[in-house]
Amino acid sequence: MIYTPEHLEIQRSIRKFVDEEINPYVDEWEDAQAIPAHELFKKAGKAGFLGIARPVDFGGQGLDFSYEFAFFEALMGHAQCGGVALAIGAQGIATPALAKYGSDELRREFLVPTVAGDCVAGLAVTEPGGGSDLASLKTTARRDGDDYVISGSKMWTTNGAQADWVCVLANTSDGPVHKNKSLFCVPMKCKGVEVAKRLRKLGNWASDTAQIFFDEVRIPRRYLIGEENQGFIYQMEQFQEERLSAAAYWTVLDRAIGETIEYTGQRRVFGQPILDNQYVHFRLAELRTEVECLRSLAYETIGRYLTGEDMTLQTSMVKLKAGRLCREVTDSCLQFWGGMGYMWETNISRVFRDVRMLSIGGGADEVMLTIISKHMGTLPGKR
Repeated sequence: MIYTPEHLEIQRSIRKFVDEEINPYVDEWEDAQAIPAHELFKKAGKAGFLGIARPVDFGGQGLDFSYEFAFFEALMGHAQCGGVALAIGAQGIATPALAKYGSDELRREFLVPTVAGDCVAGLAVTEPGGGSDLASLKTTARRDGDDYVISGSKMWTTNGAQADWVCVLANTSDGPVHKNKSLFCVPMKCKGVEVAKRLRKLGNWASDTAQIFFDEVRIPRRYLIGEENQGFIYQMEQFQEERLSAAAYWTVLDRAIGETIEYTGQRRVFGQPILDNQYVHFRLAELRTEVECLRSLAYETIGRYLTGEDMTLQTSMVKLKAGRLCREVTDSCLQFWGGMGYMWETNISRVFRDVRMLSIGGGADEVMLTIISKHMGTLPGKR
């Protein structure tokens, strides 16, 4: 994958947007544990940032995923807190199936205002007892005349406390667990939808996360995305781009290494800068090499993904490597900051807290390892 001038222009534009509309307010939003999503998303939508890879007929720019990835690289690498990027990202991961499989009527009702930033969206898939195991989810959607009636609960829904609608995965039959689920657009104003509580997290404080209950929530059948009982497949497709997007964290890690070089070059211990210790500058060299490997793997995978290849194996590797490297890089960098690294207000401390989620959300490391093992033919009973 090679960036064109158009890719670079998107990155320049989002960095300018971050400087003007995000970074001056991140401390305030971290303290509030939420961004003003409707206000910020409206500005982002007006700038064209929320529909980069969505169809032109429904308000998007109609570009391929590489442009969206370039956008996330610039957003994550330039924003001074991860929660803002997470919230904006959630607006995007709620809509790929809707954009690809939804009826024109459904896309006009939900996709168009989401791309424009006129509403806030979330993805309500994960449940308290299932985590990354979507096959075992318990939420149901039963037919009742011209409606579906949804009952169940969802956990860790990003933007859940401010969302106008959420994309919900629910069981619609008693068939095999991979062929009995459907995706729905569910307005949060529907009777029976309850935001149970905002969840207090280790990091990403500026991004609100909620537990949501659905108590006999009635929606029209036209809110079904695509075909009934195809939702698991649709969601797995959505996960591919979400997991590829995780590699954009390389920009966060590169910035963390750069800030650590600057700090250790100034901080003196025993009469010399910390950076002058061979272990420190060798370790930072190792880490930057690892980050470059992640970037290169991501670009290679995305380039082949855009040609239509099945990149499930490589995408799982990208997601695994990104999560593991986030932990390794930020832990090493924080150590070199010494006592200042342990201070809450230090940027390296915030990065350390924010990126820890990557090995859990969007499919835990263990799920990625299972997928990789399956493709390698090394799972028990598969050899």
